Order: sequence, then C-alpha cells, then structure tokens
Amino acid sequence: MLKVLGIKNFALIEDISIEFTDNFSIITGETGAGKSIILGALSLLLGKRADLSSIRDSEKKCVIEGHFSVGKFNLQNRFEDLDLDYEEETIIRREILPSGKSRAFVNDTPVRLTNLSELGVHLIDIHSQHETLSIANPDYQYGILDTVAQNFEIKSTYIDNYKLLNQYRKEFEVLKSRQDKADEAYDYNVFLLSELTEANLRLGLQEELEASQSKLSHVEELEEKLGLSFQQMDDESVGVLSQLREINLNLKKASKLDPSLSELSQRLESIWIEAEDISSETQSQLEALDADPRALEEVNDKLQTIYTLQKKHHKSDIEGLLEVKDDLEEQVSVKDNAEKEIKKAEKLITDQKTKLLSLAKALFESRTKVTKKITNLVESMLKDLGIPDAKLVIEGKFDADFTLRGGDSFQWMFSANKGSEPQDIKRVASGGELSRITLTIKSLLAEYENLPTIIFDEIDTGVSGDIATKMGAIMKRMSSSLQVISITHLPQIAGMGKQHLKVYKTIANEKTQSNIMVLTEKDRVVELAEMLGGDKTSKSALAHAQSLLK
Repeated sequence: MLKVLGIKNFALIEDISIEFTDNFSIITGETGAGKSIILGALSLLLGKRADLSSIRDSEKKCVIEGHFSVGKFNLQNRFEDLDLDYEEETIIRREILPSGKSRAFVNDTPVRLTNLSELGVHLIDIHSQHETLSIANPDYQYGILDTVAQNFEIKSTYIDNYKLLNQYRKEFEVLKSRQDKADEAYDYNVFLLSELTEANLRLGLQEELEASQSKLSHVEELEEKLGLSFQQMDDESVGVLSQLREINLNLKKASKLDPSLSELSQRLESIWIEAEDISSETQSQLEALDADPRALEEVNDKLQTIYTLQKKHHKSDIEGLLEVKDDLEEQVSVKDNAEKEIKKAEKLITDQKTKLLSLAKALFESRTKVTKKITNLVESMLKDLGIPDAKLVIEGKFDADFTLRGGDSFQWMFSANKGSEPQDIKRVASGGELSRITLTIKSLLAEYENLPTIIFDEIDTGVSGDIATKMGAIMKRMSSSLQVISITHLPQIAGMGKQHLKVYKTIANEKTQSNIMVLTEKDRVVELAEMLGGDKTSKSALAHAQSLLK
C-alpha cells in the first residue's frame, strides 16, 4: 500500500507530503484545485516519461517520492526478476533535473524506467476517467477473463509456444527465400561450377603450364644453346673438361712433390667431377628436346582456359578461382539440400501447431468456465447500482486462429433495458453505465488480484444520489482487502471514506500553488455540506453532511 507521497516542485505544487491510511481514502477539491496533478505525480513515480514543462521552478529539480508497504503482497520474486533490492518498506524516488534529465531510484538504487514501470503495475492500479472505455478493449476483456480463471500458468506456456511457432515460421520463410533465390540462379551456377571443375585447377598449375609453354615455344633456341654448351665442355682438344683433366693431372703430380698442394688438387678434382656431371646432364637435356607442336597447343589451351576463367570471375590467380569454386559448390548444395531442410522446417511448424492447439483449447475452456460467473456477478451488482434489467453476455468462439491472446475470440455484449437485445458493449453502454460496469469489474478483480492499492479517479462520473451511495459502498467493501483511494465530486462517496483529504489552491508571493490537507471530523462536515451545494453554515446542510458521515 501507499503510505506516504511526497511531491516537490511539480506543476502547481511547491512541497507537500501526503500520508494515507490502509483502507478507504477520499480526495476532494474544486475543479482545477490540483487533484489531477497528484495523479500526474503518481504516474511519474510509476515510470511515466517526464515532461520538463511540469517543473514548477525551472532552476530547481522536481522530486516525487513514494513510501510503499509491500510485505504482505509476495513481491520478492518480482523484485528479483527486475534486479531490484527488495525491502518490505520500499521507497521509490523520481527526480527531474532542470536540464531535463530524469532519474529513478528504488530503495536508493538507480533503476531504468522500464523496470520501474513493470514494478509499478504490481503496486498501484490507477483508474482514470477515460479508462471506463477499457471495458470495450479486447486486451482488457481478456485480462478480466484470465484473472478470474487464474489460468496464468497455461497462458504463459501458450505464449512461450506461440512465440516458438513464430520463430519456426520465420526460419521457414528464410529457407524458402533462400530456395527461391537458389532456384533462380541454380542452372547458371551449375554451368559455372562445371567450367571450373573441368579445368582441374590446383595450386601451382598455372606456374607449371607457363614454364612448359616457355620451354616448348623455344625448342630450337634451346637446342642451339645446349649444343654449344655441350660442345664447349666436351670438345677433345679445347673443351673445358679436357683442360680440367690436364690441370688435374698436373696438380696431382705437383702435390706428390709438395704435399701442401694436395688440398688444392682435391678441390680441382671436385670441380672436374661436377663439370663432367653438368656435361652429362646437358647432353641428356639436349637429347630430350623435341619440337612438339601438339603439346604446345595443349599447354596453350589449358592456359587460355585459366586466363578466361580469371577474367570472367575477376580473379588474378588460381587460388581466387578455387575460392569461387567453393562458393558455387555451397550455393548449388543449398538448392540440393533445400528440399530436405524445408520439409524439416514444415514438420517443426506442424508439430508446434498441434501442441499450440492443445494449449489454446485449454485456455479457451478455462475462460469459458468463468464467463457465467462474471456476467452473474456484474448483473447482480448492476441491479443494486440502478440498472435492474442489465444483461451482460460474454460469448466465446474457438477458431484456432492463433494470436498472442490464444486461439479464440470473445464478444462482450450489453443491454441496460428490458426487452432490448444485448449488443456490442462499446456501442450501447452510456458513460454512467460504463462507470458502474467498470466498478463491478474492479470489485470482482480485487478478489483475485493481490494488488496493494487501487485509485479511482472520478469513476462516479454520470451518477448521483442513491446510486452514488451504492458505488461508495462497493469501494468501501473493496477497501477491506486492499487500499482504495477515490477522487470524487460526490458527497455520498466522500462521506464513506475512513480518511478525507482536500486539495485546495492558495496564492503566495504572487504565485498560485496547490496544497492538500487531511480533514478532521469537523472539517469533513463542512466540506460535505459544501459538496451538497448548500450553505455550509446552515443547520440543515450540516445535518445532512453529518448523516452522510454516519
């Protein structure tokens, strides 16, 4: 429950602190006195985005602070889920700096606004005037059905599986898109891949072919050079080998005379042996030379194929072509494997639909079971609230058209007059009727929701007299299990509060400001007399006010 609300430098409020009781509190005041400002401050405290224009003094920061007693409401797990420090006496503070920057704290720990908003829905339900139209909103209607049905576990499991179905559908669409693209380019990719495959490419092939091309293109010149080299080395009279042989013999003889020359002789003998080997290899190369136009043509064709592929694929070497080949193989395999992957994805979707169908049916059944309970209670309470012939019908239909809500649809129809066929509630219910229907629904939900505080902002709009008294009685009954705060203009409701606060305006230093005070028993009599429209000093008006308090 909300124990204390402090507001500083917000709109018309300079600095106020409000202490609330844990039962039924009433807030009254003339139109424009600042009741809506208090609600605005509470909304900021519960995570609403800040507006710099709401700061009263633009040079000071705005501070809104709420003290909540939450020990009886089993909110520890919710605090943990939101990564917040849990305290049975929790303090929430919201600051708006002159710069426009906003900060929020829970038990003095900074928090994000999203977390604050998620926590706020578990602390206070603010029902403003325009929210009477919520009863015609499908999301709100489903919320009522699910709260009364207490089917949160089934609903949570359904939502998880619904999201999983959507995930499978997205994955299927991706696979299908890939297949479509693969189909479009498949034939061309197969052709390109076959070209690269037939080329028998491997690393180093281009260099080998270019070397063979150079050799086969210059056979005659090679014959000439190799022949001349062999002749110069092997000629019997002037050849290099003949001269080295003679020098080697002379050095061997000299080394016998001078042993220090033996190393020199050995070195020369090594040169002579190496020269003989070179001569022999030169002769072999010369004999192996053969002008082969056909082999040259074959090498040229292979090189031309490589050069053409490099130009086509904008690559400068065989390594680049091999990368293209790998990529094409992958693209072609997508097409080849797509059918298998798509069938697998389709099976996942089918299986998930079957599972979701079972959960959706269970969800529908749980909702259908409570429709009569809701309509009976609403109709019964509306009779007491001045609509004796009220008829509320909630018709459900299961169509397996899966949405985040389920696989069903519910139509809420209402009739206020005897003999009239119920029609869509948003079309036939008046403002006053919607207020009363909403109050009965809130009263019902209070039995199922473990909510600390509910605030009604002029839910009594469009009613008066005995009906207002009965609406007040319902709110008072609700306050036995939760904290109820009602902002009202009706004295019949104001008289039922355990605590009565009045919002009023004063002028200080040429500035208008809103204030709030807790009324004493005597003050309440005067306030109610004024609200009754009578002279607050007349005995009859005061007597009427006192009777309301009793």
